[in-house]
Amino acid sequence: MLNRFAGRCNNETMEIAQSLFFAFIAAVGNAMFAAGQKQSAGADNGLAFVGASALVAAALAWAASPFLGSAHLSSLVLVNGRSILLAGSGLFLTYLGFHLLYTHFGVSQYVLYAVLSILTTTVFVGIFWLHEPVNGYRIVAIVLAVVSIILYSFGQSASPKSSSSTSTGAGQQNVETASSHK
Repeated sequence: MLNRFAGRCNNETMEIAQSLFFAFIAAVGNAMFAAGQKQSAGADNGLAFVGASALVAAALAWAASPFLGSAHLSSLVLVNGRSILLAGSGLFLTYLGFHLLYTHFGVSQYVLYAVLSILTTTVFVGIFWLHEPVNGYRIVAIVLAVVSIILYSFGQSASPKSSSSTSTGAGQQNVETASSHK
């Protein structure tokens, strides 16, 4: 019986470690995207910059896809066409939201995206749409995510306004800085 418990703990520990590693890969990629998006604030069209970065991401995804299994484009599109349109539209909205958030308010506002993403993905997609299991821990985590948005909002209103948090935002400030270095 002890061996079964040890084996189960080992499997659970490995699953947790693996999920943390995969989440870390996504987090590093997200940080790289945020840094690139923020640095593009001086570009004439930040959304075009994001589109170009999407082309790089698509090329890298296609290059990496053989390592994760076979991908036959024609059957992939025929079987998953609607899902591809849904995911692609969602990716566009993510890019658009990042562009608007980072150019108008800066990367420090990322916490809002992160928490709202937790809520929209976990609650609406995971629980309501895909009917994934929910337990007390997950409910507490969702409540804490809502509390974090409230606390962050209070923190924003209590902090002194800087020139980079105005409506013209950090993007405008970077444009001015970039033009002054020419």
